[in-house]
Amino acid sequence: MPSSDIVSRYKSLDFFARQVVEGFITGRHRSPFHGFSVEFSDYRQYNTGESTRNIDWRLYGRTDRLYVKQFQEETNLRCQLVVDQSTSMLFPLEGQGDIEHPNKLTFSVYACAVLVELLHRQRDAFGLTLISDAIDTATPCRSSALHQRHILALLDNLLQPVQAAQRPMRPTSLAASLHVLAEQLHRRSLVVLFTDAFVRDGEQEALLDALRHLRHNKHEVILFHTFHRAHELQLDYGSRPTRFVDLESGRTLRLQPAEIAQTYSDHMLRQQADLQQRAMQYRIDYVPVDVAQGFHQVILPFLLKRSRQ
Repeated sequence: MPSSDIVSRYKSLDFFARQVVEGFITGRHRSPFHGFSVEFSDYRQYNTGESTRNIDWRLYGRTDRLYVKQFQEETNLRCQLVVDQSTSMLFPLEGQGDIEHPNKLTFSVYACAVLVELLHRQRDAFGLTLISDAIDTATPCRSSALHQRHILALLDNLLQPVQAAQRPMRPTSLAASLHVLAEQLHRRSLVVLFTDAFVRDGEQEALLDALRHLRHNKHEVILFHTFHRAHELQLDYGSRPTRFVDLESGRTLRLQPAEIAQTYSDHMLRQQADLQQRAMQYRIDYVPVDVAQGFHQVILPFLLKRSRQ
């Protein structure tokens, strides 16, 4: 692709994000994100009768005096945007780069661009992690305009159309990557994850364990669960014989969708309901994303809901 076209696409992504954010702010909505980090500040002597919860017992062992840890709230937060770029996220293939009818990856890219613009305006730090069968890209959390441009350039690369013959097969190893990420994020962060949560049979529990790991390490988590409801959850392809292709392995299967649609749909909807229920149990903000609804029908209601919390 000529360099002028790449520059044009980058400006388009940047311009789109600014337009969405400016429209949101013009509606006098509060920020959907708020600082929540707690940092150690200083020590003071313990006063008889107060809570012993924050006494530093190690310091007591060295000094034989009781000191209490003091903390202060930070107003700025750190947000790590995490995008599953396994090949299944390219479904539907015709939606690659099309904001009007996005596929799962395109929705994720534009949503990240909007969130980066919001975070940058409120001077919060943000980073980007791209995962597939491993962590492919990981940037630190920063708040500068230069860092914002770097993140947008990385996101724009994900929008480039890929010919079927050149499309890399990137399988999903979501749970393992999230476990690594949970340990790499040393400071309390907001983790915003975009994924279709497609895992092999028996691996959903491992994914849930990885999400629990993030929460155990005191990170706030927002899970954008991306899917195409009619095609991926309900197998709505009519009654004609259809050839299905696994985007992550290349395996093909021919069958009559109508013959198994009900059984398949029941299984997939149960799996989604379990993911949603467990996310709520772990106090994870679960956001279902049917990409067939289009970008604005999902992201704006989410931002409005968050701004009211």
